Amino acid sequence: MDRSVVAFYDEEEGNDVENGTKTKRFDPVIEAYKTGIDRSLIRVSLRRSIAERFEVAMDAQRFAEELRRAGREARKRKLL
Repeated sequence: MDRSVVAFYDEEEGNDVENGTKTKRFDPVIEAYKTGIDRSLIRVSLRRSIAERFEVAMDAQRFAEELRRAGREARKRKLL
């Protein structure tokens, strides 16, 4: 395992520590959560401007609204 990406937790400060000089310990809970997260998607999102991020969020909202509308219409047709 590449130790540079392993999360450590500083018990005194309560902060994540990457390359500090304080005593570090491996936190298995953080590591367990990290396995289910695609951090490359987070990096891509953070490269976008705030306006671009809002556009992506609004597109997702429009898509969700369209899915809801289509579901309502499908249920109406099924009842007829």
